[in-house]
Amino acid sequence: MKLRTRARAVALEALYEIDLTNHLPGEVLDERIKDAKLQNELADFAREIVMGVLPITQQLDEQIAKHAPEWPLDQVAVIDRNILRIALWEFAVGQCTPVKVAINEAVELAKKYGSDSSARFVNGVLGSLADREAEIKQDFNHPKPSLDPQETSKK
Repeated sequence: MKLRTRARAVALEALYEIDLTNHLPGEVLDERIKDAKLQNELADFAREIVMGVLPITQQLDEQIAKHAPEWPLDQVAVIDRNILRIALWEFAVGQCTPVKVAINEAVELAKKYGSDSSARFVNGVLGSLADREAEIKQDFNHPKPSLDPQETSKK
């Protein structure tokens, strides 16, 4: 497994555990990094992914649902959902990975960690998202103002 792919796998394992439990993200991530014996640079990359995805999970899910409505997220396997979040974060938010590379890496993770149909599913959803890459990046760079009166009163 390529080095950055290993870091993504560690990030995926951490996000998966966090998604299923109430474990503290920092502790989960530290344990996964220690178990994988990642070098510092790769550990930093895994941390960057997890700490990039976690605070905006809802927005990532909204983008996935908006651009791939035929796949309701509440019916998507937890592992597949987290693979999609990582790839979308990498190319649209973190902008640290070209879209084709993010898709290829996500498909590889889906083959290793998902079900028999996960790779095809992840590829299809990310293909739909990639077709709207500019629009998605724009949405993340210019979030819509909140319509929640509680939020607007805090500003």
